[in-house]
Amino acid sequence: MLLRAHPLLSYHGLRSWPPAWVWTYGAENDYPRGEVGILREVVLSHVEPVDRCFLRMDYKGSSYMGCLLIEDSAFCSQIVTLLQGCCNRTIADIGSLDITHHL
Repeated sequence: MLLRAHPLLSYHGLRSWPPAWVWTYGAENDYPRGEVGILREVVLSHVEPVDRCFLRMDYKGSSYMGCLLIEDSAFCSQIVTLLQGCCNRTIADIGSLDITHHL
C-alpha cells in the first residue's frame, strides 16, 4: 500500500496526506499545494493525545510547515519514525512509498 493511500492517514474521516502547506519564511510564498518540495524535518507533537506531527519542507527557495493529523497515536508514532528517515527526499517520492511491510 502506498503511503498516500493508507487509510490510517486520516483524521475524523478526512485525508491528511499531503498536508496543507503554510509559508514560514524564505524568498516568497508560492502557495504550494500537494506533493511538492523536499522534506527537511519531521517532529512528533508533544501535546496529548499524540495525534499529529509537523513536517517542514523546502520549495522554490522558501520553507513551509504542514501538519499530519492521525487519529491512531501508535500509527502516528510509526509514521514519524518512517518520515524522519525520509528527510531530503521529495514529498512526491515519499507519498509513493510502499509501506505495506514497514508498519
